[in-house]
Amino acid sequence: MARIKPVDVNNVSDEVKAIFTEIEGAFGMVPNLFKTSAHFPLLLKTNWEKVKAVMMGGRLSRKVKETIAVLVSTDNSCQYCAGAHTMMLKSIGVTDKELENINNANLSDAGFSEKETALILFAQKANNNPNRIPDQDFQDLTKLGANEAEIVEALGAMELFTAFNKFIDSLAIDMDFK
Repeated sequence: MARIKPVDVNNVSDEVKAIFTEIEGAFGMVPNLFKTSAHFPLLLKTNWEKVKAVMMGGRLSRKVKETIAVLVSTDNSCQYCAGAHTMMLKSIGVTDKELENINNANLSDAGFSEKETALILFAQKANNNPNRIPDQDFQDLTKLGANEAEIVEALGAMELFTAFNKFIDSLAIDMDFK
């Protein structure tokens, strides 16, 4: 049970209502994550802008970033985000077999290139143990053709979900999707 009740979408300021309208347009609903963030409208606005920039913009495919979201959230034991972003992967056409391969770390069998696989695994490693990333990992990414912007973007997806995982789990936000 959630520790803080999500705001009522029908009883919010015009600014929050406008953000909720954008979120609903993107996801078909306003997830409890955002309804809970709306208790502090500036956080809601900042988080939504960051989601748009990181997950919907950039050079890396949505599939790569959603996979980072799933793997990071799974490693952080955040069932809400792991479930939500598994759904997002399905919504962009990822098959059940590809999802099985993603969850079993068979990324090449999930249709990722060698460079994409390396970026996903790098983001996962950064989430799990950022102080133990050797310089060789950066050199390997560069040899595979990853540029600095792509490395930072992959880490941006990791960082976004690390923060969301902690926020959601600290507040025991209820899952609101199937």
